[in-house]
Amino acid sequence: MTKAKRLVVKIDEDKCDGCGLCVPSCAEGAIQIIAGKARLVGDNLCDGLGACLGHCPQDAITLEEREAEAFDESAVGVHLAKVRPGAKPHGRNGHGHDPAAHGPAHGHGHAAVSGGCPGARAMSLRPEGGKPETGQGGSEPLRSELGQWPVQLALVPAAAPYLKGADLMVAADCVPLAYPDFHRKFLKGRAVVIACPKLDDTGPYVQKLADMIRLNDLNSVTVAVMEVPCCGGLVRLVKAAMQEAGVAVTARQVSVGIRGEIVEEKRL
Repeated sequence: MTKAKRLVVKIDEDKCDGCGLCVPSCAEGAIQIIAGKARLVGDNLCDGLGACLGHCPQDAITLEEREAEAFDESAVGVHLAKVRPGAKPHGRNGHGHDPAAHGPAHGHGHAAVSGGCPGARAMSLRPEGGKPETGQGGSEPLRSELGQWPVQLALVPAAAPYLKGADLMVAADCVPLAYPDFHRKFLKGRAVVIACPKLDDTGPYVQKLADMIRLNDLNSVTVAVMEVPCCGGLVRLVKAAMQEAGVAVTARQVSVGIRGEIVEEKRL
């Protein structure tokens, strides 16, 4: 079979502890536990979207660009019949690879790109959102500006289709609570990931953010943090990721006070 350069999953066996959390997250069944380690069982079974990346607690899974067989949807169907007999198909073509997963141009509404826990499944949301709620006094309609799911940095796949060419908001998870106009001013039109630099295990975050920057030709990155000192860790993570990615991208920092006011805006 002809090979060409494309993105394919790479598994670091030294980091992998064989927990198996990545297996159900791959809708194509391309990852299996063999001899106690997660392994890619066939290049032609990997779609290169990276939906499994956010499901590895050891950060053992990345994407690499290399010579590989083309993704084969027919082979996926045959393979799934063997490894997941009786399983219902995840995608429109009957074997987990949903064309809508590649972005709004290929479909509308929810676009699932991973299996496993439904709460961690990457999806794009309808631009119009749900039914707007009425604001205080009944005059101002409130509407969610969230355009994707999930939002936790640890769960968002680095190659999620909604990140392509996006303006990315990296927000400390206290910011949406403190800043009252977060949706309209910061979230509208942006992809978002949230994290806590104090309480999270931030070890994998630099590489995850670097992959997001490197793989998606981001238009910009905005880091929104609280004015408290520990939030500075998120800014340092983003700066380290930009350096690791080696890709020039416009970036700025917004700092929010604990009373909900913007106290500083500056370029990174």
